[in-house]
Amino acid sequence: MTARQSFSVYRAVVFLRQLEPRTGRTANEVINFALWPIAVMTVLHRVVVKAVNGYITDDFRPVYNAALAFLNGRPVYTANFNWVDPHYLYPPSGTLLMAPIAVIDPEKSRWLFIIANAIAIVIALYLLLRLFGLGLNSIAAPILLLATFSSETVTNTLVFTNINGLVLLGEIAFLVLLMKRKDMWSGVAIGLTFAVKPILAPLLLLPLVRGQWKVFVTAIGIPLILTAVAWPLSADPMDFVRHTVPYLMESRDYFNSAIVGNGKYYGLPTAMIWTLRGVFTAIVLSSLWLLYRYYRHDELFFVVTTSGVLLTASWLLGSLGQMYYSMMLFPLLMSVVLKNSVMRNWPAWLAVYGFMSYDSWLSSRFIEAGRTAEYMKTTLGWSLILLVIFGVLTVRYVAARRDGRLDRGIDPAFLVEPDVKTPEAPPRDPEPDEQPQVESAAAKT
Repeated sequence: MTARQSFSVYRAVVFLRQLEPRTGRTANEVINFALWPIAVMTVLHRVVVKAVNGYITDDFRPVYNAALAFLNGRPVYTANFNWVDPHYLYPPSGTLLMAPIAVIDPEKSRWLFIIANAIAIVIALYLLLRLFGLGLNSIAAPILLLATFSSETVTNTLVFTNINGLVLLGEIAFLVLLMKRKDMWSGVAIGLTFAVKPILAPLLLLPLVRGQWKVFVTAIGIPLILTAVAWPLSADPMDFVRHTVPYLMESRDYFNSAIVGNGKYYGLPTAMIWTLRGVFTAIVLSSLWLLYRYYRHDELFFVVTTSGVLLTASWLLGSLGQMYYSMMLFPLLMSVVLKNSVMRNWPAWLAVYGFMSYDSWLSSRFIEAGRTAEYMKTTLGWSLILLVIFGVLTVRYVAARRDGRLDRGIDPAFLVEPDVKTPEAPPRDPEPDEQPQVESAAAKT
């Protein structure tokens, strides 16, 4: 074999070695190698197969029709609310932002909208990792990607083709910029979501209690400016006020996981519904007080935990709560990586199963029980997560008060108290039979 041939063989071997899959040498590497392909294929399946196939519930069609009507100067707010089909409920500012989707035909527009939401969710997850100081090389990255795209909230957001993926990106960007004290840009991120739907409005309590007043300039200013632009361009802007807003204020008894929605569906007495709402209001207020009183200086924990409490409470106690809103709780769930997280217990993840799982509990054998489990799982999940957070914080408070360390906060003792080292035992004299036998130099000689 000539030198040239030997060199060619060497180059071929080097090239093939580059293609050889690496073998995991640590537990983290093995988990990464195992989960990344599963996570990527799950994302592709949700986007290319389930989302493109669609479902009987189609949130995109009324939005496309409204955008098309807006571009052609026709009335937009013409929905018949006596039907349970998806309705167009966005304000004129949202119509203005959504108008470009009607420039092309509905099928291609829907595909692009699905892709835009999927990309927004992936970017939001990356920002969430960075918020907690994690990167793509951590085992949290594939776990987070796989878990989110396996959940009901992400799957149905893509299948129903609504805007929640972009709203999630706005939420995570808001939290990241809020933590970095970039107040004006933080307001821009959440203000754009307000222009479409006010689902994140409770989060404005965060900059309020943190004294970040500039957030409100852009958070309120952007939707107002977009409304001022859209109002004269709309054929029927006042119909949003007269026709749509009253519907939004009602508590419907279908596709509604709020206490009032399920209460009406199952025919609970009005007094019982208001009692349940009152009890959970007290639980939420107590949790918020404990978080503000003892955790506001632990910024990351305070921001992500408080945001989870505020959003869950708004859906459970408000007039409308739908399961796929739970996507906005990803920051709370991700807080499990923090040592003092309220998510480090099994009841918390039982609650997560309730409002995140894609499992259907409808049963052809146990019809009534299956239907009840299916319709109640989100309500029970949201209720349980609020109870868990309240319980964890209350137990911490009681323990800290008992131990007389409230001045140091209410974190568990093992997190705030230094480890107590066991004192070393004093040296003891050796027993007679343990005396070392030392030979003299003369004896050795």
